[in-house]
Amino acid sequence: MLKHFHTAIEKTLPWLSSFGADPTGGMTRLLYSPEWLETQQQFKQQMAESGLETRFDAVGNLYGRLTGSSYPDEVILSGSHIDTVINGGNLDGQFGALAAWLAICHLNEIYGPPVRTVEAVALAEEEGSRFPYVYWGSKNIFGQANPDDVKDIQDAKGVGFVDAMRDCGFELPTAPLPPRRDIKAFVELHIEQGCVLENLGKSIGVVNAIVGQRRYTVTLSGEANHAGTTPMSYRRDTVHAFSRICCEATAHAKALGDPLVLTFGKVEPQPNTVNVVPGKTVFTIDCRHTDAKTLHQFTRHLEEEMRAICAEMNIDIDIDRWMDEAPVPMDTQLVAELAALCEKERINYRIMHSGAGHDAQIFAPQVPTCMIFMPSIKGISHNPAERTHIHDLAEGVNTLALMLYQLAWQK
Repeated sequence: MLKHFHTAIEKTLPWLSSFGADPTGGMTRLLYSPEWLETQQQFKQQMAESGLETRFDAVGNLYGRLTGSSYPDEVILSGSHIDTVINGGNLDGQFGALAAWLAICHLNEIYGPPVRTVEAVALAEEEGSRFPYVYWGSKNIFGQANPDDVKDIQDAKGVGFVDAMRDCGFELPTAPLPPRRDIKAFVELHIEQGCVLENLGKSIGVVNAIVGQRRYTVTLSGEANHAGTTPMSYRRDTVHAFSRICCEATAHAKALGDPLVLTFGKVEPQPNTVNVVPGKTVFTIDCRHTDAKTLHQFTRHLEEEMRAICAEMNIDIDIDRWMDEAPVPMDTQLVAELAALCEKERINYRIMHSGAGHDAQIFAPQVPTCMIFMPSIKGISHNPAERTHIHDLAEGVNTLALMLYQLAWQK
């Protein structure tokens, strides 16, 4: 099947990527934009022409369906999100939807109708790039999206969520949608968006968990003062306090080791000028780990150490933990089955975790879920330079097809 998928990808990926192509390079396809709508409509048409039964749900998730011959009410679902970040690459999200379609069509050509119903899905949204809301597509599948949370939000240009949705032919539901009960398994294929697989020379990653995340905004308040006339011993220097926090926390994170990651991503000293002691510094922290207990222990220690450093330096501190997402394990049985398939087919794979969030983390608490990763060249993603070698893309679709065959075509 590898040769077939290689050819199919070369034909279909440039076609799908043409919708929302950014004049400066890359792709921009934001939720409920004209580019988003055209993509979904064109993809719907192609899936219908290939013999799939197609439909949109109430919020714009697109499905292509093959009804099962023996268990039509048991659905095996595969796909990913169709939206992009601004000026993103042409693989993140959309390739998972494209791959599900290619895999299902080829399996149907070879083996005929599946035993269980199988669906390819192009999820409406995952990125949160236009409106301050994420996983709108997948959350609606399970009735987790509250319309009240989006009815008054706007994008950066002041366009309302409801208005943008209506312009695309969809109406905001008056209440959370009823959750789907027919999905028996979900498989998501995605690029890694990191460099682990490439560095190890692996073609496939079998994902066993998606990391939990804690994010903070921390405000340090000291005293702005003259840089020339304020002795060092009298200073309440918030950049100095930040530097100690950053260095000590990073050293602790490195000592603890993988899979913990810690990032101080944004730092804003004030007044931010050459000749004034910075009296205020605001910074962010992003901390991730696959184990909830370890994540909580590390961040609790981090909070205590930040307060201790600031107390010693006579600095006031305000810690705002505004994200607290638990790690999400993939289904143990599906992970084992996927790994066994890779062994049987002699696929060069590695069991690994995902350091980024994906729609699979919304599915996993509800239905048996697994993820398949493909390498990202130099780990680059959310960037027009996002690339994966064609043979790795074909291996990804082939691995997905093998898994879908096992789940939907075998009794």
